[in-house]
Parts: sequence; C-alpha cells; structure tokens
Amino acid sequence: MNILDLIKDSSTAFTFEVLPPLKGNGIDGLRRTIDRLREFAPRYINITNHRSEYVYGPAPFPQPEGVGELVVRQRVRRRPGSIAIAAALQREYGIPLVPHLLCSGFSREDTEYQLIDMQILGIENLLLLRGDKAKEDPYYRPTPGGHSHTTELQGQVNRFNEGWFDDGTRMNHKGTPFHYGVACYPEKHEEAPNLEQDIRYFKQKVDNGAEYGVTQLFYDNAKYFAFVQRCRDLGINVPIIPGIKPLAKLSQITVVPRTFRCDFPEPLAHELLKCRTDEDVRHVGVEWCVAQCRELMAHGVPSLHFYTVSAVESIAEIARQIY
Repeated sequence: MNILDLIKDSSTAFTFEVLPPLKGNGIDGLRRTIDRLREFAPRYINITNHRSEYVYGPAPFPQPEGVGELVVRQRVRRRPGSIAIAAALQREYGIPLVPHLLCSGFSREDTEYQLIDMQILGIENLLLLRGDKAKEDPYYRPTPGGHSHTTELQGQVNRFNEGWFDDGTRMNHKGTPFHYGVACYPEKHEEAPNLEQDIRYFKQKVDNGAEYGVTQLFYDNAKYFAFVQRCRDLGINVPIIPGIKPLAKLSQITVVPRTFRCDFPEPLAHELLKCRTDEDVRHVGVEWCVAQCRELMAHGVPSLHFYTVSAVESIAEIARQIY
C-alpha cells in the first residue's frame, strides 16, 4: 500500500523516522523505539540511509623505524543495513517501512542494486533525497557514476518502474513499481538562493512523480502554512507532511538552528533561554510541540512526521496528548 493510501483518511496520521544502528550494534534499539511508539498506530516508519565516510587510522602494516606513526585513509559505512533492517522490521511488525534512497555516496549501479534488493524484499515505498555532502568536502560532490540532484535519482527510479535497467536493458519482469516522496523546506534548503527558487525545485520533483513531500523540521507553524500556500499557488497539490522534532537537550538550543537552518519563534526562544538543564528543555520542547501539533491538526494536515533521535520519550508524551 502506498503512502497516500495510508494517510488519506480524515484524521491526522502518526508517522516517525529512525536511524539504523551503528555498525555492530544490532537492531534491538530500533525495536525498543518501535515498541515504545506503536501504541499510537504509526501508518509507516521511515529509516534513514547513510553514505560511506572516510576515516583516518593507524596503517595496518609494519612502519619504518624513526618515522612518526603513519595513518591511512579508509572508507567505512558507520550505519549500514538500512534496506535489510527495513525489510526485517516490516515483516516483524506489519508496519510499512520507508527507506531513504540517496544520491550522496552511491553510484547509479549501487542505486540499481538497492532497487532490486528492495523489490525482492517487498519494500514498495521510498523517500528520495540528494543527501548531505561528504564531511571532508567543502561542497556537495556527486559520487563518480552517481547523481547530482534528486531529480536525476527520480529519473532512474522512474525508468526502473517502467521496466528498464540503467544501461538501457529491458527487464524480463519489471515487478511492483515503487512509490516515493521527497523532502521540502519551509525555511528553504541551505544551498538554495532563495525560498522561491527552492519551491520551484520542489515543483520539479513533484512534476517528475513525487507523490508527497516531507518537510525539514520547523518550530514556527506560520512558516509552514505560508510555505504550503506558496506551493499551492505554484500548482503543487501533493500532500505536504510537516516534520516535527521536540527539543530535549540544552545543546540543541544552539545546535538545531545551526544544523537545520531553522529559526525558533520568539516565544519559544524566550522560554528556552530560561532553561538550565536538559530536563528544563525537554519540558519546554514537549509543551511547545503539543501546541504546535494541535494547531497543525486543526488545519487538517495529512500526517505528523516525528524525528525520533534523542526524543523518543518526548514523542510518546506528545502523542499521548494529541492522539
């Protein structure tokens, strides 16, 4: 069942996003998150995907005497297994899992094999993203043989859905097509020159086949409502799902605006500046998000999509109050 079918009834759906565990840690932590939140009947669960990174470590070979310690650069994936984890949890819980499919860090061939694996495993829904730049790069650079933009990734997925491999070979059996959504940004993507151009990029993704958009996290509903209206004025008529993340730590007061390029409304900032402990911030975060979500629900948003990192207990408390 595609995402539009899952969220199309009159009530506001509950959905959330999780990260795959660090390499070697197992998936029990993910199970605990799902067990904690499934009482609120999530319609689907997103699971992020992550590119490989370069790390530096001691050289794994004998080193010459009298020379300082040599280091080598190695490519590692710190959070592997998104597709396998999605398939396992979807089967275990009976809840649709939606893996992220990235441009960043993956070649076209990598993407094709991911699509094949997901089709075999019964995964039908995706979220297509460009992804972040590599940490060692000053700006985003596509992986050799990979995609520069989400629209290019959409093209490959669309052709796969039509029964064509990336090299132009026709599939003998094309299988169940994928449905997908994309990201959008009420306060614009950090690399967009302005919000107007960013909305045009979003429209291009919708015109290419995106069935819905999920927003970057935000704390000012007025900006979300204004963004949605501007999208509608431009002819973007797909569901635009608000992304929500309750604040839970003192460090997030400065980290979140810087990392996600979002502003705190003055009433929220005023309360946060009074906080002296993580628990103070958690209390303010829950209170703000409850009010934020109730206003969004009153405006008939199709779903509330919660980002769970460091916030599972807060999300459970918020969901208990609003659902």
